Amino acid sequence: MRTFRLAMAQVNATVGDLDGNAERIISGIQDARDLGADLIAFPELALPGYPPEDLLLKPQFIRENHDRLRIIAAECKGIAAIVGFIDSDSDIYNAAAVINDGEIVGTYRKMYLPNYGVFDEDRYFAAGTDCPVYIINGTPVGVNICEDIWYATGPAVVQRAAGAELIVNINGSPFHAGKRAFREKMLATRASDNGLFVAYVNLVGGQDELVFDGGSLIFAPDGEIIAEAAQFEEQLLVADLEVESVFRSRLRDPRTRKERGADLTHIGRPASVAVSDYSENPDRPDIVSADKSSLTEEPLSDTSEVYAALTLGTRDYVRKCGFGKVLIALSGGIDSTLVAAVAADALGGENVVGIAMPSRFSSEGSVLDATALAENLGIELWTIPIEDAFSAYLQTLAHRFEGTESGVAEENMQSRIRGNLIMAVSNKFNWLVLTTGNKSEMATGYATIYGDMAGGYAVIKDVPKQLVYELCRYRNTIGNSPVIPQSVIDKPPSAELRPDQKDEDSLPPYSILDPILKAYVEDDFSFDDIVAMGYDSDTVKQIITLVDRNEYKRRQSPPGIKITPRNFGRDRRMPIANRYRPF
Repeated sequence: MRTFRLAMAQVNATVGDLDGNAERIISGIQDARDLGADLIAFPELALPGYPPEDLLLKPQFIRENHDRLRIIAAECKGIAAIVGFIDSDSDIYNAAAVINDGEIVGTYRKMYLPNYGVFDEDRYFAAGTDCPVYIINGTPVGVNICEDIWYATGPAVVQRAAGAELIVNINGSPFHAGKRAFREKMLATRASDNGLFVAYVNLVGGQDELVFDGGSLIFAPDGEIIAEAAQFEEQLLVADLEVESVFRSRLRDPRTRKERGADLTHIGRPASVAVSDYSENPDRPDIVSADKSSLTEEPLSDTSEVYAALTLGTRDYVRKCGFGKVLIALSGGIDSTLVAAVAADALGGENVVGIAMPSRFSSEGSVLDATALAENLGIELWTIPIEDAFSAYLQTLAHRFEGTESGVAEENMQSRIRGNLIMAVSNKFNWLVLTTGNKSEMATGYATIYGDMAGGYAVIKDVPKQLVYELCRYRNTIGNSPVIPQSVIDKPPSAELRPDQKDEDSLPPYSILDPILKAYVEDDFSFDDIVAMGYDSDTVKQIITLVDRNEYKRRQSPPGIKITPRNFGRDRRMPIANRYRPF
C-alpha cells in the first residue's frame, strides 16, 4: 500500500519579520522530518507574512525574501517542503516554492488573484499561468494557492488531469463569522468532484484588522474530512494518506482517461516535475491514520469562534506592535466590560490597566460594576474623577456658551476629557489604549471623536451591540465562576453623559437597529428593501442618514478586528464627501 505522510504547519507569521518567519519555517521542517513526513506545507506568503501590502513595492524587501528562501532551502534536507513567498522576474508573484533535499525544484504562481472585500492582490501581483504537478516520493502532488481552489474549473482540474492524486492548497484566509462552514463545503466539493485528496493549510494569527483562524483540513476523495487542525492556535498537523486508493479508483473511472486528451490550456498549462521516486520508510514513527475516526474535537460554536478571534487578534496586535500593557477606560458599561475581559484573556490580567473616570453623571452602580469586574479579572483599576476638569472646561467656555442650552457639546466635553487623560497615561507609560466602541455605535456615529474613540486599537469595532451581550454571556460560561457582573448585562445601556441618559433616547432599540444596520451596511439593501422587511420607514431613514453622515468619524477611528463578512475599513470603503441619498 503506497501511503504519503503529509505535514501541514499552521503557523503565526508576522508581516515583515523575514528572519523570525524563516526560523519558524525551518523549525517546522525539522519537526516534520523527525516525524518522517514526505512533505510539509506552509501557508500562503508565510515567509514575508500576509498581507504584506505596500511592502511589496519595496525591491529590497523582495530581494531579502529571496535571500531567506535560499537559507530555508539549504536547511530542508531529507524532506520536501512547500513555502509561500514572493517570486519575481520582471514582475512579482504570490508564489509557492517547492523545495526538496536542499534545492528549490519548482515554483507555483497563484493564478486567481482576489480583488474584493479585504483583498487587493491585483494591486500588487501578476497572475501565474502554469499548473505543475510535482511527483514527491512517488505521489503526484498539485500545488495551488488560496483563491485558486475556490474555482470549480481552476488549477485543480488541470492538475487532476495531469495525474495529481493530492492537491495541497496553501492559504492566508481571514476569519469572519460563518466562514468555516462555507469553506468546508467548498473544499469537500473540490475533493469529491476531482476524486483526490485535498489538503488545505491556513495561516493563523492576527494582522492589524484581520484574524486568520487556522483550522487546516484534509479531505478524502469522497469529500469527507479526515484530518483537521485546531482553530486560532499554531499546530503541526501530520497525517498518512492512502494515495494508492486514488490510483485504484481512477482505474475504474473512465473520465480521467478522456480528460487526458482534453485541452485545458484555457485554465492553465499543465506540467509534471519528477522530484523523488517512491520508497518505504520503515523507521518513521507511528502516527494516527487520517480517517474520520481520528477526528476528536468538535468545531467551535459561532459565539466561541468570535470570542477566540477577538482574543487572538488583540494578543497579536499588542505583541506584534511591541507593547507590553494595555489601557481601557472602564466605565462599568457592557462594551468596556467585554473589551476588558478579552484583553485579560489575551494578555493576562497583570498586563491590563483599567481607568475609571467618573463624572457627576456616573451612577454608583457603574462604579461598583467596574470595581467588581477588575477584581474578577485580576486587573489593576485606577480611579481618576473628571469633575474638576469638567468644571474647569465649563468655566472656561461659560462666556462663549452664555445664553445657550446645555447639550451635546457639554456631553462630549466629558468624553474628550477622558480621552485626554487616558492618552496622557498612555504617553507616560507607553501602554496601548484599547477603545471600547462597538459596530452599532461606529455605524451610527454614536461615539465621540477625540473622546471615547481615542486610542490605538478598537477591539469590538466590528461587533454589533446585540452580539456584545451574547459574548459577555458566553464569557461567563468559561471557568469556574462568572467574571462579568450580571448587573452589567441587565442594566439598560447608557453613555452617562447627562442625567438618566439611555441609548434609546437617541437610537432605536438595538433589536431593531442591528438588523437594519446589517441590511444596509453588510448586505447593501436599498431603503425600499429594508422597509419591505417590515421596519418603519422613518426609522430606516434615520439610521441610513446616521450611517452616511458619520463616514468621516469612522475614517479617523483606530483599526479593529474584522468579525463580520463586511467590516468598516478594509471591506466597506465609502467616500466622505458624498451627496448620494438612497431615499
